[in-house]
Amino acid sequence: MRHFDHIDTARRKHLFYRHPRRFGRHDDPAVLAVALGATLYSPATRPVLADDVLKAARGGVMSMVVCLEDAIADTDVPAGEANAVAQLRTLRERGSDLPLLFIRIRRPEQIGDLVARLGDAAELVTGFVLPKFTAVTGGAFLEALEETAARTGLRLMAMPVIESPDAVYAETRAEMLHDVARLLAKHRERILAVRLGATDMSAAYGLRRPPDLTIYDIRPVANVICDVVNVLGRADGSGFVVTGPVWEYFSAGERMFKPQLRQSPFEAQHAAPLRQRLITSDLDGLIREVHLDKANGLTGKTVIHPSHVAAVHALSVVTHEEYCDAADILGVAGGGAMASSYANKMNEAKPHRAWAERLMLRARVFGVAAEGVTFVELLEAAGSR
Repeated sequence: MRHFDHIDTARRKHLFYRHPRRFGRHDDPAVLAVALGATLYSPATRPVLADDVLKAARGGVMSMVVCLEDAIADTDVPAGEANAVAQLRTLRERGSDLPLLFIRIRRPEQIGDLVARLGDAAELVTGFVLPKFTAVTGGAFLEALEETAARTGLRLMAMPVIESPDAVYAETRAEMLHDVARLLAKHRERILAVRLGATDMSAAYGLRRPPDLTIYDIRPVANVICDVVNVLGRADGSGFVVTGPVWEYFSAGERMFKPQLRQSPFEAQHAAPLRQRLITSDLDGLIREVHLDKANGLTGKTVIHPSHVAAVHALSVVTHEEYCDAADILGVAGGGAMASSYANKMNEAKPHRAWAERLMLRARVFGVAAEGVTFVELLEAAGSR
């Protein structure tokens, strides 16, 4: 699979200086973690789940989660399990190119049970999303994953979700996160990425983010995200990819604040109608939040509607300027500072090296925009069908 393959070849040639590279579910986890991009969640009870997955793949979705947890009612879990098994079997029979598929479970024993019920279709599952993850509850999930992988020979990855009250409340957060870090280190080869459950974090305070604010404006939750990145997202080799929290809006209501998208970039590309569509769908808030995700060390994002995917992926493309900076930084062995190729900033070889290495990994899977190509052009192309 490859990002932006749903765009025609001629348009891709115009958009990219370096094209995204292909990847598959058996690639290096470090590559797959970045390649997840916008991870689309879908309730396991969807009667047309197989069709949804195929349609999403045609629209550029590279990762999906079939959710058996908060997305469905407690009483619907048995029906959701049966439907997920049936739909994944249908997908295997169709034999089409598929996104990376994950199942979000509630209990550790569901891992072995679902893999057994899936039979040959289990090979479609890249891994499992582990909810309400703590060092106390998480060990059983990871042990079940290890046992199932050993028994079946499948490479099954884990994406633990940090969202429990212990992670949210100030008096327990630091100890809990350090305990989680030690647990994840023991199972490092199984951990694909750490996800953030901002909805549950907000619920701990009786809060819900409105569509015209980002999660970073909700300070109690923003503080949690900061600490998760501090402990679990370090660039010293001990950290993991931490993904951006869910954006849960897809239809605009009455707005209190002005739109968050400047007019000039869209006018320059003759894309004023695109700007209006983004504002009408509340996607201007999503775009701003993705910018802040990246600035705060997060990679990719949880989404709940296909209309969110193009914005996340367009913003994941490395700009030509960023690429030039990273290449210059990585090309220097002994340290020192230099003016950037664009002559608008200072690049320091040692302090900026970790940033440059991470950026080059993102460039590998999302590509590098051609010189002069803007986010607006990438978004317009990524959202086209």
